[in-house]
Amino acid sequence: MGVGRTRSRQYVVIATSAKTTSEYHVLDATDASAQPWCFATREEGVEYSLEHAVIGGEDRFLVLHNASGPEFELATAPTRPTGRADWTPLLPHDPEVRLEDADAFAAHIVVQQRSGGLPRVRVLELGADGVVDDWLVDFPGDLATTGVGGNPSFDQPVIRVGMTSLAQPSSVYDVDLRTRERVLLKQAPVLGGYDPDDYEEHRLWATAPDGVRVPVSLVVRKDARGPGGDAPVPVLLYGYGAYEYAVDPYFSVARLSLLDRGAAFAIAHVRGGGELGRRWYDDGKLEHKQHTFDDFVACARHLVDTGWSTPDRIVAEGASAGGLLMGAVANQAPEAFGGIVAGVPFVDVLTTMLDSSLPLTVTEYDEWGNPEDDPAAYDRIAGYAPYDNVADLPYPPILAETSLNDTRVLYVEPAKWVARLRAVAPRADVLLRTEMAAGHGGVSGRYRAWHDRAFTVAWILDRMGLSGLGTPPALGRD
Repeated sequence: MGVGRTRSRQYVVIATSAKTTSEYHVLDATDASAQPWCFATREEGVEYSLEHAVIGGEDRFLVLHNASGPEFELATAPTRPTGRADWTPLLPHDPEVRLEDADAFAAHIVVQQRSGGLPRVRVLELGADGVVDDWLVDFPGDLATTGVGGNPSFDQPVIRVGMTSLAQPSSVYDVDLRTRERVLLKQAPVLGGYDPDDYEEHRLWATAPDGVRVPVSLVVRKDARGPGGDAPVPVLLYGYGAYEYAVDPYFSVARLSLLDRGAAFAIAHVRGGGELGRRWYDDGKLEHKQHTFDDFVACARHLVDTGWSTPDRIVAEGASAGGLLMGAVANQAPEAFGGIVAGVPFVDVLTTMLDSSLPLTVTEYDEWGNPEDDPAAYDRIAGYAPYDNVADLPYPPILAETSLNDTRVLYVEPAKWVARLRAVAPRADVLLRTEMAAGHGGVSGRYRAWHDRAFTVAWILDRMGLSGLGTPPALGRD
């Protein structure tokens, strides 16, 4: 449950929601004696949210809902209790566009959406007769990640937008909704100097075993692939693939240590995440979870087949549910990787999901299934759970990192996984690193966090054969 006020400040909304349903109650903020009333009663499988707008001089609610399709539709409705039959589509459901949020302003509606696998900001201009124009806030580059920032005023003609990419540091812009002019307000500094023109970004597409095309975002120094620009390079391939969480292209200062030594960094946007909408998520959970693992392996093999790298120089990395991904691909395709980093990894998923006394287990049934009551769910999870499927395989070197105070994925999971790897696959090179004063998100304090990441990057560089290069000659940073 949560409570808030519409940007127009005319209504107070009380929102209650679960993973697959929601319900809103509304109060008139101008009436001190007002009582809350329900806009639309909850329906299993129907999610919606409310915002107040003035369209064509008439008070309306904006209803962002999935009753018309999994990628959501933006509709308008009267400012009173209203059934779905009276919701009027403003942006009808489009299977190629995932609508994520809608903000109302006096003369505009700003929509956060996903199209082409990337988050985009869309503006609907309002006039006397409703929407009079519809445009996207565009930035240069194929991998620009954009999002709406804090915009508290209903009457403001300018919105704040954030932008980043694999090569562009996080930036904040003011966008004038009347002229569409962008003004850069702030860009994250990179100490020692940084030129994004030294790097190139690519959107690649791998093909999964079932024929589905899986996007890969990649960044590399322009001079890393030699004079011909086609030599293979080491690649750090990152993946997550759960909870509809999208790992969008983003900038990282720490990543420059890899890039400036000649490695590339890539994100495998596998199913189970939200990069390509709700369908992408639904096709990578529950009975479809194997797609997540197949997609990641397909991305690694695509990098090899297209000349970007070689299997022995691809290091895979994932954390939490992404650590489950690492454990699964280690069992299913150990030959595809030269090293694997599993951070706070959810590798004993079957045991955890069988224990409903744990605080997160019951709420996770919609993601993994309930193996305690559903034999099919039990068999499915047992078929991919990393701990249960350890065998005497030619595993690549594995770094498992955990924290003693992690309450989401207890340290015992990676500890027993590593113990089993060492017992069942004695030739495996497995290192367990336990942080004694940290939780699921790692150590606190930016300096300690940098030191923590430096250890991981050093291990990755060693697996890539780049540990002997010392300070990156391309930078010479202070």
